[in-house]
Amino acid sequence: MSRFVRILPAMLAAALVCASCGNKAAIDGILAQAPSSEVIVKVLDVNIMETIDTVRTGADGKFSFKLDIEKGQPEFVYLFHSDKKIASLLLERGDRVSVEADTLGNWTVSGSEESAKLAQVEKSYNEALRRMQALSDALQAAEPNSSEAQEIKRRMGQEYVSYYRDRVRYVMENSHSLTIIPVFYQRLGDNLPVFGQSTDAIHFSNACDSLMTVYPESKYVKALLGEAKSRNNFMDFEMRLRNATEIGFPDISLPDINARKVALSSLESKVVMVQFWSAAEASQKMFNQDVLKPVYEEFHGRGFEIYQVSLDTDKTMWARVVKEQNMPWISVSDARGSASPYVTLYNIPALPATYIISNGALVDGKVVDAKSLRKLLEGLLK
Repeated sequence: MSRFVRILPAMLAAALVCASCGNKAAIDGILAQAPSSEVIVKVLDVNIMETIDTVRTGADGKFSFKLDIEKGQPEFVYLFHSDKKIASLLLERGDRVSVEADTLGNWTVSGSEESAKLAQVEKSYNEALRRMQALSDALQAAEPNSSEAQEIKRRMGQEYVSYYRDRVRYVMENSHSLTIIPVFYQRLGDNLPVFGQSTDAIHFSNACDSLMTVYPESKYVKALLGEAKSRNNFMDFEMRLRNATEIGFPDISLPDINARKVALSSLESKVVMVQFWSAAEASQKMFNQDVLKPVYEEFHGRGFEIYQVSLDTDKTMWARVVKEQNMPWISVSDARGSASPYVTLYNIPALPATYIISNGALVDGKVVDAKSLRKLLEGLLK
């Protein structure tokens, strides 16, 4: 047997091993003060973390782990010790990173530029959170409406604006890095998203355009694209409202069961409830009978009207339900369903979707049951 024939199997085996390594990312780590303990490995699945494995540290705190990564689809990987996050990583196929962490949540990473960027993103965010929390605690301790409280509120506003501008700068300077994605979802409080302005839809769209050129198959980019479209629809909706001169709401004109077109703007009632719904949904048909009918009979004489828009593609089915339920209000149909331009115009996230118009303008008001609708109408029909 020739020397080449003897060596060939070994060469093939080595090639297979290398190819296998190329499909993975490897983590070599050390967890200080935690010998012979467990490190939990989690992967971000768009908006939830999924545990994929648990690895043990040695007596010296060292651990290692490998995970498969699809080509062109980097993964956000998080390491936990018990319930404490000890490292955040953004790994690409073929990466081999070294992590040094402790049980307090401090870590350093080498071998991955994107992971190093992500660590800096989280550090900046945590520092901003600490500053805002300190101001919030001071505000709680201050006398309400005092000059001290007003000064703290001013400083909180300055803190938000400063951090927002810094994050916009980061997004623009790192437009091709997936590390900008978590930045878009940061919050400086329960009701204070960093990117919470309607015009931030522009930043979302620009980021998607840039990331799609590098990671067109990434699940994270695809999710961000969906968010960008939703925000753009809302921004467009707000602009239409702002530019509406004759009426304070986007007009609708659709046919009723007699094929007669009825325009929303033609109604002269003091309060109009516009509801987009589906006649195919049993719960929505029950809502008609149990909530809308009793309230309609109670308030219609005082100036209340319902303009109900079906988004069912089956018009025959819709017309049958309208007749069977003997609906006393205005019921129209848009058989284009989810392709209806009114879905975009009214930024409808799901059915049913309800809007209240009072004296020709859209007003705030959440309707979930008969009680909430009655309370709203009592206030508007005084």
